[in-house]
Amino acid sequence: MSQQSSPQSLKPPMNPYAVLAIAIILPGMGQVLNNTVKRGLLMVTFMAVLGYFTAQVADPSVSIIGRYAGGFFVYAISVMDAYYWAKFRLNLFNQGR
Repeated sequence: MSQQSSPQSLKPPMNPYAVLAIAIILPGMGQVLNNTVKRGLLMVTFMAVLGYFTAQVADPSVSIIGRYAGGFFVYAISVMDAYYWAKFRLNLFNQGR
């Protein structure tokens, strides 16, 4: 016989602001904290690939932000994605209580 966990025993998801802070410091970890490990790995991979690509095609006189603009772009999307999914998960958890 399998044991079903009752709604009272479910662990709430992390605070979205904590996920946001961790996602800013450690790229891809926000998705991992939201239980989407593959998505986190995908984000980090695209950050590295696009950062490398833009570094190869950018003019040497471009600033470091411009040189790695592709990676920074995916990084920004990754941070926003982690925050919004954490917020969505918390709202979903609170509605089920």
